[in-house]
Amino acid sequence: MNTIENRIKKARKTFGKLNIDTLLILVEENRRYLSGFTGEDTQFDESSGALFISDKQSILATDSRYEEQAKNEAGLYDIVTYKEGLPNEMPNILKSLRTKRLGFESIRVSFLQMDTIKKQLTKNKVRVSLIPTENIVENIRLIKDESEIQKTKRALDVAETAFLKFIHTIKPGMTEKDAAWLLEKKLRESGGDAMSFPVICASGPNSALPHAIPGQRKIIKGEPIIFDFGVKLNGYCSDTTRTVFFGKPDDSFKKVFQTVLNAQQMATEAIKPGKSSKTIDKIARDHIHKMGFKGKFGHSLGHGTGLAVHELPRISPLKGTRLTPGMIFTVEPGIYLPGQGGIRLENMVVVRDDGAEVLNKTTPTDFYQL
Repeated sequence: MNTIENRIKKARKTFGKLNIDTLLILVEENRRYLSGFTGEDTQFDESSGALFISDKQSILATDSRYEEQAKNEAGLYDIVTYKEGLPNEMPNILKSLRTKRLGFESIRVSFLQMDTIKKQLTKNKVRVSLIPTENIVENIRLIKDESEIQKTKRALDVAETAFLKFIHTIKPGMTEKDAAWLLEKKLRESGGDAMSFPVICASGPNSALPHAIPGQRKIIKGEPIIFDFGVKLNGYCSDTTRTVFFGKPDDSFKKVFQTVLNAQQMATEAIKPGKSSKTIDKIARDHIHKMGFKGKFGHSLGHGTGLAVHELPRISPLKGTRLTPGMIFTVEPGIYLPGQGGIRLENMVVVRDDGAEVLNKTTPTDFYQL
């Protein structure tokens, strides 16, 4: 049984619990994961295709733009090419599959899409119960096999190689926007297929904004500069943050940097199979609070990566996930002081049988002072 067959089998095993006989997949990453089809959705209300998986059949429905690509990439699927949009074709597909209870990804189907689908089913006298589902494939994607881990490592290696080439080319006086563009250029030149997300370069007070948009502010000596970056390679994402200073930071930011670094190290050392993700978050958060920065670390400690740059597991104070070998996620504590600046340090790790393997080849201290 090949990798795609095994993944489809795992998806089918959920049918009984969900009381469905067919699963509709529209989330781009889930579609690729279960079929090998790499067609991309250019925006939320456009789709390159949909999977229909029943107990015994698998169909990839797409339009003429992707027909040949689908045939070449999704060998385990029957290809249906629609001419008037997916909702118009769905009655025929569901009849062919003898579907009675269709599970659909509630996060991806809009109200308008659902309304259109219902009208087409009614018009064509197809009686099918529509069952909203959540995280069926995402929960399967949660545990990476060794091939996925190696793809993630390669994506991270490309990103870090680019950053090493980039970091010594910037200088005070350069704008955040120019620095971000230069880093993106290096990321593409080093082999990245695409950005995992838009590059973040935030300096001085702007570094207190966790997801700052690079602007025309000029980089100044002694201020923190946050660089958050990553690339997609062969479908898999990397994600790393480094905070740097031109010249010596003042004593207050030295304390902030050391606090964040220690929180990251403490959390990483605590990662073990069986531990709760909430526990790992709490270790870093408690240290930051203890050092006098309570309320200055607002986001979660980390998130999974894979075909999407943000996926399960969530390493946060909210819902806990039992850590299992094969999970890949970031460890990225931060401290943000409004009007002054912020520090965030982010590594990627994979859970192994004996603890966390840090995937980064660089360390946060490599670029502490330029």
